[in-house]
Amino acid sequence: MASGYSLKDQLFNAEKVAYLSALFGAASGDFDGEAFETRVMGRLPELELKARIAWIAECLDQAMPGSLEDVAGVVRDALPPPLDPGLRDDDFGDFIFAPVGDLVVLKGLEAAPALSLDLLEEITQRFSMEWSIRPFLNRWPDLVLARMADWVGHESYHVRRLVSEGTRPRLPWGEGIGLALEQPLELLDTLHADETRYVTRSVANHLNDITKKEPSLALDRLERWAGSGFQVEKELDWMRGHALRGLVKAGDPRAMEMLGFRPDAEVACALELDRESVPIGGALEFVVELQGEGEIPVLVDYVVHFQSADGRARRKVFKLKQAVLKDGVLRLSKRHVFKGDATTFRLYPGAHRVEVLVNGRVRAEAAFELTG
Repeated sequence: MASGYSLKDQLFNAEKVAYLSALFGAASGDFDGEAFETRVMGRLPELELKARIAWIAECLDQAMPGSLEDVAGVVRDALPPPLDPGLRDDDFGDFIFAPVGDLVVLKGLEAAPALSLDLLEEITQRFSMEWSIRPFLNRWPDLVLARMADWVGHESYHVRRLVSEGTRPRLPWGEGIGLALEQPLELLDTLHADETRYVTRSVANHLNDITKKEPSLALDRLERWAGSGFQVEKELDWMRGHALRGLVKAGDPRAMEMLGFRPDAEVACALELDRESVPIGGALEFVVELQGEGEIPVLVDYVVHFQSADGRARRKVFKLKQAVLKDGVLRLSKRHVFKGDATTFRLYPGAHRVEVLVNGRVRAEAAFELTG
């Protein structure tokens, strides 16, 4: 990523605000685009990304006074054509329409929930309304879940994805919701068989969220879907791997078995480090050697136990190799760099340890010293 890159400035800037202003100006002769843009840009540079969304929505609310019923026609007319229905993935839309969803929340959450859902159904075909739907799930759960039961069969995969993504237990940047983990599962029973990866990825992410709280609930559902035969096996295999990635890192035996990796597989493992001391900013190289008989699927990860400021160890799992051990030896090597300038994970000198996980179980370990 280039130095000085700013996601908030790329997504919300004067050009994007002018684009949104022009759309609303064309939809309504009463919309004062110049005043709207001036007000937005007066504060926009000082705000972070989510605050920019809320601020633009507030400015839209001021520029279009009245109830949601009063402005719904303008909102609809301002929307550009829906995103390409022929695509199947990675078509998130333009972030500049996120404030339009927040506008619907401002005007319609209490006074017009049904109309609000009508509008969110349309807006999400231009930009995902996963954040805006969540206040309605909290305020009107029965109404929203009933609407979502219709949306799972919607012709637009963006609307279908909104059902899964909007109800995720741990949606990034999203408002927390009060639904029980089980409540959206009946909707996912339909969506897991969707033909688009954009939807099935959301379903897998939803299940991965569930594994953080109730692993058995997610695992049971995956078993149920496998037995139903509604999704093609290749896509269901992909979904399993994506949904269970958190449990795999944790070495959960049932998740490992479901993915075809037996935790009790008879595999011998040796680990050799190239040094006993590594400076921060330097690299540790190591070799892992596996031995076994017969064809044994193996998922090999390694764990580094880092020092923390208070002296306690911090465990972090890294991927190494997925393979099949075929009557012999599998030799793997890795070079791990201990970056000293990372902003999200600070390194501290002291005793460290590497462990090798094979199918979720620790099979070898070795210690080293990280120096300042």
